Amino acid sequence: MFNIVIVAIISPILATLSIMGDLSASTIKRNFGVKDFGNFFPGHGGILDRYDSVLYVAPILYAICKIMVMIKT
Repeated sequence: MFNIVIVAIISPILATLSIMGDLSASTIKRNFGVKDFGNFFPGHGGILDRYDSVLYVAPILYAICKIMVMIKT
């Protein structure tokens, strides 16, 4: 579905968005004085701590995939 050029262009963008998602979640936690979003995984933070990086990446990747499917059809 994707060719190598598209993947090479999209990958650094999504990596940057992943870092932004993680940093924004850390900023929210810092502003509220919370270390973890939960205690389901002791020593690893909460459930949301596992998915901080996905917060920005998932919607953008979904939109890219939808656009690529619409272009192919």
